[in-house]
Order: sequence, then structure tokens, then C-alpha cells
Amino acid sequence: MSNPVSQLLRKNTSNARIAGFILSNFLGLLIILGGWQFYSDARSIWEDEDSFLHSDYLVINKRITSDNTINGKSSSFTPAEYSDLEQQPWVKRVAPFSIADYKVSAAIQQGGASLSTSMFFEAIPDSYVDVARGQWGWREGMDEVPLIISKDYLTLYNFGFAASAGMPQLSEGLMSGIPLTLRLRNDAGEEITFHGRVAGYSNRLNTILVPQAFMDWSNRRLGDGTEREPSRVIAEVSSPGDVAIARYMDEHNLEIAGDKSASSASFLLKVVVAIVLAIGVVITVLSFFILLLSISLLLEKNRDKLHSLLMLGYNPATVAAPYRRIVMLASAAAFMLALGGMFILRSYYLPAITGMGAEAASPLLTVAIGALLTLLIIVFNIIAVRNKTIASWRISR
Repeated sequence: MSNPVSQLLRKNTSNARIAGFILSNFLGLLIILGGWQFYSDARSIWEDEDSFLHSDYLVINKRITSDNTINGKSSSFTPAEYSDLEQQPWVKRVAPFSIADYKVSAAIQQGGASLSTSMFFEAIPDSYVDVARGQWGWREGMDEVPLIISKDYLTLYNFGFAASAGMPQLSEGLMSGIPLTLRLRNDAGEEITFHGRVAGYSNRLNTILVPQAFMDWSNRRLGDGTEREPSRVIAEVSSPGDVAIARYMDEHNLEIAGDKSASSASFLLKVVVAIVLAIGVVITVLSFFILLLSISLLLEKNRDKLHSLLMLGYNPATVAAPYRRIVMLASAAAFMLALGGMFILRSYYLPAITGMGAEAASPLLTVAIGALLTLLIIVFNIIAVRNKTIASWRISR
């Protein structure tokens, strides 16, 4: 049997206002949840992070022009140029690439055939390399040296050298398990042999990285002690697509390794999603005030009834219960509708973006965001109802 208090207080309830709140809250939540889920699903298209290098890291070098070749102009960063780059407002930190001061050769044996080639080493501080501790790092006395190589090198081997030399093609996983023999030699004829292991691959760096500790030790052991200015630097920036970065690169004849259009597209995606989310938040906030206004008008219409019920001994919590129920049911209905709308919207765009190479993200975070926003709306409205009811109770005493 229905509660007589609920029946009495809900007599003047405006279904149109409640429906208006549900509709506006549904639209606001749908925009927020749909926009956030689209961003989560699509970001992998442009933010193609290496297994070890974050998208906020940029590898910067000078452009090679005919002036460098004809006039012998250096392509390295001078201390003044390095300092100027370091002081840019969009730079969080910057570090130079260390270069091996000796000759390197590597050999592999696979399927009865062997391959030997000259190569080179570079290093960056380990804090820039996002590889598990057990997979990266080196200390004096270790015989094995982990390497991070460019994916382009593996592609050239598979579709260039291997095809013409009768060598077997290698996947990334197989290549990582094949031991390499590394020979380090200086001009004085000193030679040191190590075992190499591929710990990761990069599609943004055309280089072969070794741990910084190994680079420092090997340069001391085999190098001539000459300090060289870095030809490349790695910088952590606030936003890779910032127009100020592109302007600085053009003005100083610099270029960024990798796909620059991807960084710009990623930055544009973030801006568009931020605008969409802001619109959704505004609509959601307005829906909150619509419900709050509706409840306030309902309380005002039922002021005499509230006063009578409180005078009869009903406590404020019992009197406010019907309004709390309206708030919770209306908010829950809007959330469920928005959630359903988000999944329907996702079913339309997901095949298209996965066809472009995107990796679909889990919707659990989006659902949690929607639930949190709904919970906040419910809590704030219940607090407002409670305060209104208590105010009526105090007047009635």
C-alpha cells in the first residue's frame, strides 16, 4: 500500500518538469560520455606511442641542407642553442643523445646463414625509456646489452636483405629472442665483445639505443675522451601539437623525428573533445538547476501540507522522502538512457575507427565517470531538499 504522505505531497508534482530534467540531463550526460569514449577509442590512431617512448616526447634535430654539405656547417646543437631550447615555455625537460665514440659491428646466425653489419649506438637517460626494469639497464660486469632498434631496420631486413640473400624473415618476437654478437672496437685496435638482446622497437626513432650506463662506460673504455656536441635531443613537452612548437622549429631550422601530422591531429582531437565535454558539462549543470527549481516549486506549492505534516509530528526525513525518491529515480533514468545512447553511438563509429588502426578502449572508465556525475547530481539535490524541509520544520515549530 502506498505511503499516504507520499501520495499527499506528490499531488502537485509536475511531470513535465521532471521529464524536462530527464531529457536535459540525458543530453548532457550523453555528450560527456559519448565525447569521452570517442576520445578514448580514437586517440590510439594519432597517439601511436612506442612500447617505450611516450607521445609527449619529441626527438629534435637540425635540418640537413646543402649548406651543411658544401660549407661544412655543423648539424650539432651548440651549448647556446641547447640552452635556448631548454628555456622554451612548452618544454618540461630536455636531454641530449649520447653518441658512441667507437666502431660497432653486429652479427647474427639464423637458419644456417649468418649476417654481419656495421652499426652505431646512441643513448638517452633511462628516465625517458619506458621499459620494465628487468628488460632495460646495464651495469659493469654484465655480458648482455639490451637494445632498442627502429622498426624500419627490421622492415628493411625482412623485405630487402632477407628476400635477396635467402635469409629467413623475422617477426618482432622472434628477433627479440635471437642472440646478437656485438663487437666494439676503437682506432687503437682494442676490441670488446658483448651479447646483444633486442628489448624493444621504435617507429619514431631511426637509431639503436643502449642504456645510458653502458654508453658512459664504453665511451670511457674505448673512446678518446673527446666531448661531442649532440646532434639530436629528446624533449618532454606540454603538448606535442602546440603551434608554438611548430613555429619554433621553423624559425630555428629544426625538425621533429616521426610523423608531425599525427601530433597535430592528436592536439586537435584534444581541443575538439574538450569543447564537446564543456558543452556537455554546461547542459548537465543546467539540468541540475532544472530539477532543483522543480523541487523548489513543488515544495513551495506544498508548503501548507508540509507545515501540517510537521506539526502532526512527522520528522523532516519522512516528509522529504518522496522528493528524494523523485531525484534518485529521475537521475538514474537519465543516466541509464545516456549510457544506452553512448553504446548505440559507439556501435556506429567503432567499426570505422578500428578500420583506421585504432584500438578500442574499455568503456568502464566512461561508465564510472557517468555514475560519478549522476551521484553528484543526486547528492546535491538531496542536500537542497533536506535544507528546504528543515527550513519548513523550523518555521513550523
